[in-house]
Amino acid sequence: MKESKKTPSIFRQALQVNNKPFPWLKAFLAGVAAGLPIIIFGLLFGKLQYGLIAGLGGFTYLYVFPIPYAQLAKKLFWVVLSITSCVFLGTVLAPHPFATAIVMGLIGATAIFIFGAFRLIGPSAIFFVLVFAMTTGMPINPEEAFLRAGLAFSGGVISFIIAMSGWFFNPYGPEKNIVKRTYKVLADYLDSIGSENENERQHQVMSTLKEASNILVSGYIPWRRNDLYNRLFVLNNFANKIFLYVVESFQNSPKPLPKEFGQSLRVIANLLDSKNIQDEATVQLPHPETVEEKSAILFIEIESAKESLLLSSKSVKDQVKVNQPSASSVILGALDKNSIIFINALRFGAITTLAAIIAYELEFERSFWVPLSCVAVIAGSTAVATFHRAIQRSFGTIFGIIIASVILALHPSGIVVAFFVFLLTFITELFIVKNYGLAALFFTPNALIMAESGNPGVYSFQFFATARLIDVAIGILIGLVGVWLVGRKSASSRLPHLISKTIRSQSQSFYVLFSSQSNKSSTGENINFNKMKTNMSNLKMVYDTASGEIPKDKQALEYYWPIVFTVEQLTYLLEQCSRVNTRTLLNDKEIAHFLLLFESMANAIERKLSAQEKNIPNIPGFQSIHDALEELQKYIKQYEKTI
Repeated sequence: MKESKKTPSIFRQALQVNNKPFPWLKAFLAGVAAGLPIIIFGLLFGKLQYGLIAGLGGFTYLYVFPIPYAQLAKKLFWVVLSITSCVFLGTVLAPHPFATAIVMGLIGATAIFIFGAFRLIGPSAIFFVLVFAMTTGMPINPEEAFLRAGLAFSGGVISFIIAMSGWFFNPYGPEKNIVKRTYKVLADYLDSIGSENENERQHQVMSTLKEASNILVSGYIPWRRNDLYNRLFVLNNFANKIFLYVVESFQNSPKPLPKEFGQSLRVIANLLDSKNIQDEATVQLPHPETVEEKSAILFIEIESAKESLLLSSKSVKDQVKVNQPSASSVILGALDKNSIIFINALRFGAITTLAAIIAYELEFERSFWVPLSCVAVIAGSTAVATFHRAIQRSFGTIFGIIIASVILALHPSGIVVAFFVFLLTFITELFIVKNYGLAALFFTPNALIMAESGNPGVYSFQFFATARLIDVAIGILIGLVGVWLVGRKSASSRLPHLISKTIRSQSQSFYVLFSSQSNKSSTGENINFNKMKTNMSNLKMVYDTASGEIPKDKQALEYYWPIVFTVEQLTYLLEQCSRVNTRTLLNDKEIAHFLLLFESMANAIERKLSAQEKNIPNIPGFQSIHDALEELQKYIKQYEKTI
């Protein structure tokens, strides 16, 4: 995929502001979650310091994102416990700088790994490291460890309550939104059949279906089977079925499909906004005037999806079968030596520890600002993102320190501090979706106010501003140098191995599906499918990271992209195939031919050897898998020409 226009410089990319809408409600609630504990506990104990410690627990709300409330509750529960633990450890270890540096790195590495392995949305390690570091900068008093931890826990509980309040009004909002989006994206794909946008739309549908499945599984509560959730789950299954049928029957069709098919899917999507879905689902779907046999079957499938909304609660419930991989299998999959999640966690922890050791050895006035600035920079997912963060952090910090210095020069206390924390958190959350640098402009003074307001001592404006600028500059420099030396080419060098590893795991899944020894296991219960999905997840993450490396091999990435895309498509098709109850089994000779095909492709990629092109036997009822294998073999042959 060649670039059609010149890519903006890293500097200009870092300063770009996107068009995402302002999250007004989330920003307001984040401000309340940060400021309210300061007021409550500051007034309750008569000490601003106690209120500020409780305010650290308010950072819990910054991990709130539009995910199912079932998942959000579990996520925030662990965030509250983690922040509480960070406060406790920071208080206990404050007198021991070297131990503090080691633990700071471990906290960062663990958070990066957990968020990556479980694909959790959020700022991952940043606020855990921030809370730990800020606690070590408080007046040294290990005897207050339990008191401080209790205050932080209380502030976290307030954030938890605020975050979960939306459950009372729209308990399945995230699940409903993703299923609605799935049907709209699927409608766009049907409209694109026969056009030049068909492949792009197909990829969008596949990604959305995968996202929808992940969200619905994460929102599953075994002991609480809500009727709306069950209907959304069944509706998503129909979306997968419709997509597979279209791929099998109409992919690369020379003529477009009747526009009524796309319209019908959008009608189903809009039904999900109805107050009473079952009553509204009696609506008639647009029907094309004349259709051939394949199109008629497609309309029947779409009609069946709509009719599922009219089924009895028991009938729908019987169709819901959720398979969730165990936490241990997820963690073990991410612990692979070639997993970019594991590698990023090690890199993050090592660089953070190094920055902390340097800061404590040089005995800065507030040593923890050095590793904090380093963490803010290395939190970028790619080398390019790291440089973006460095630029944004620099500009945001310079002006942010000026704002903080002016506010602190006024010696605010009590409710005034709480108001500034509320206001700055509110503005930070508004702008974080626009540009990290704009957010840093307000988050920096917010963190400085919380860290310095409760500390004794009076600093001149010049001393305070200069000290913080030096700390931030050193932290940014350490982060940039660390990423440049350790991670600039770690992803691209692993691509061939991960592609071949994923293809081999697909071979094992293919054998489970089509051999005479097929056990028809579901993807959640069979280790082969779990391994295939884990390898595919690692491969996608590594490719995205490689795309942001400096310097990057654009030609190689252009050839890798269709291979990665086709491997992802094949993973999706094999996973969906496992859900089919009846399928034609292949004889031993045919199975052996396919296994040899998979191995020859994997070997060609991994060893950079030439592989002889092989004929691919038909797979009755699964032409899409045959076509994906044919495409993959073709792209690998093109890849060989660049070796």
